[in-house]
Amino acid sequence: MDNRKLLEIKNLVTEFRSEDDVVKAVNNISFTLNKGETIGVVGESGSGKSVTALSVMRLIPNPPGKITGGEIIFQSPSLGEIDLVGATENQMRSVRGNEIAMIFQEPMTSLNPVFTCGDQVMEALLLHQKLTKQEAKEKTIQLFKEVQLPRPEKIFDTYPHQISGGQKQRVMIAMAMSCNPSILVADEPTTALDVTVQKTILELMLQLQQTHNMGIMFITHDLGVIAELADKVIVMYKGKIVEQGPVLDIFTNPQHPYTKGLLACRPTLGKRLKWLPTVSDFLKENEDGSMQEINKSVDDVLSNLVVTANETAEKHAKLYKQEPLIKVENLKTYFPINKGMFGKAKEYVKAVDDVTFDVYPGETLGLVGESGCGKTTLGRTILKLVEPSSGQIFYKGRNITGLTPKEMREYRKDMQIIFQDPYSSLNPRITIGDAIMEPMQVHKILKNDKARKHKVIELLERVNMNESHFYRYPHEFSGGQRQRICIARSLAVDPQFIICDESVSALDVSVQAQVLNLLNELKQEFGFTYIFISHDLSVVKFMSDRMIVMNHGKIEEMGKSDEIYANPNTEYTKKLIGAIPKGELDDIKASIERKKIYRNHTANA
Repeated sequence: MDNRKLLEIKNLVTEFRSEDDVVKAVNNISFTLNKGETIGVVGESGSGKSVTALSVMRLIPNPPGKITGGEIIFQSPSLGEIDLVGATENQMRSVRGNEIAMIFQEPMTSLNPVFTCGDQVMEALLLHQKLTKQEAKEKTIQLFKEVQLPRPEKIFDTYPHQISGGQKQRVMIAMAMSCNPSILVADEPTTALDVTVQKTILELMLQLQQTHNMGIMFITHDLGVIAELADKVIVMYKGKIVEQGPVLDIFTNPQHPYTKGLLACRPTLGKRLKWLPTVSDFLKENEDGSMQEINKSVDDVLSNLVVTANETAEKHAKLYKQEPLIKVENLKTYFPINKGMFGKAKEYVKAVDDVTFDVYPGETLGLVGESGCGKTTLGRTILKLVEPSSGQIFYKGRNITGLTPKEMREYRKDMQIIFQDPYSSLNPRITIGDAIMEPMQVHKILKNDKARKHKVIELLERVNMNESHFYRYPHEFSGGQRQRICIARSLAVDPQFIICDESVSALDVSVQAQVLNLLNELKQEFGFTYIFISHDLSVVKFMSDRMIVMNHGKIEEMGKSDEIYANPNTEYTKKLIGAIPKGELDDIKASIERKKIYRNHTANA
């Protein structure tokens, strides 16, 4: 690792002002990023991680936000040493995307819906590199291959809405890496990616880092990723840095109680737990804002949460005596991708390809697989949000496959979905109270809006929000809060069956633990049945009674979650499990050693 400073942040303060309050989202923080170094930034939602990244890029919306103090010293290849806080807009234009690139947290809203994916990556190349259009196109397709996008030539001409969330994120990564930047600011760059592609992307970033001596500021809620990627770790809480140091020191000997709490929130793979530990199990916040450690060890907390094999067996014996709530038989969902002269399809994407399974009342069935394996399409097909090509879907014994949209309306109340993206699934123009009330009005639940409002407030409180939030708009909430709002909205119509489509993938580890615990509490309280879709096998294992592993639209493996994790039958499942970043000490040490070998090899070359 090069010890020359690339970026030095000194006493940075970024504030957001409202009519009656000033919030210091970043409060007097300092750190240094060297050439060839990766700094991992972790903390809960609202801790100031993303605002730090946006401050470096000078992308803080003003008003209401403003950098009010400190310096951001960047060693620019073209401009020399420059303080980005005082840089002109013309100077920032030459820096942004070219010398400092950023992968944004939310690919759904970061890509322009009216331009193709290829055009958007080409734009960056044509703006900053002296390339012809043909050269830019060839380099774009090569970048798409590097980030493992399927059919890169076709995706070049595809619009963002036509590809999955994980594929959108890979387009964003390709765009950020297109100009070989000095610094890559990565804000949750692998959140929407399955574990195998995540592993490939992280290895690609490490390779590019060493080739170009690039510095990386990597923001994530996944401490397993931080453990295996970062050289240094910065832990943020309420805008301040509470702890920073080498990755091995932070994971083996954390000093701050908040860091200890974060490390304890990670889903454990070796045991089945009743619920996940959260930060509040290990520390509490005093009235003066300081954190006080609760005298409990991680082992003590976990020992009280472990579910025995006998308890699991008894639960499953009761579950699987019942008649299935959902029956799926030989279901196929094909999408035409190549049409002939008269509009007849010549080629199809077989998103769901001859799938059969049952879901039992009170069960949580996990669907896991790589991006593009068909798990989201399967979920939407079951709800008739996507029409199946063939096969049958039974709900409570009735075949709903051929029902018209009008006939399906009576089932919409019973069958709900919590979408992957809490940002785009809420209307930005209406308050969250109205957003939750709307499905109640459509289904004529309760007598009038006064009664509905009362129920909405009850639901908000049930998902750990409060009455004052009723009148606020989605942009006023963090990602974790927005996901809770989406959960409240799905509960508003008293459903029996809920599909959770990547519903915690965008959340930091502590908020993720809270939301997963909340979903399990609600399941026990209301008797829900879940299909839980995720690319994160560790989360699926925690949530699910049984698990389906999907690959290329087909069921690769199906069985009880603990058994599949302990004894996977197929090579594909073994690969998925092997790619999970576990953050264990042996993995961290091995990662540090790999980086040393790679850096020495690069230096000698």
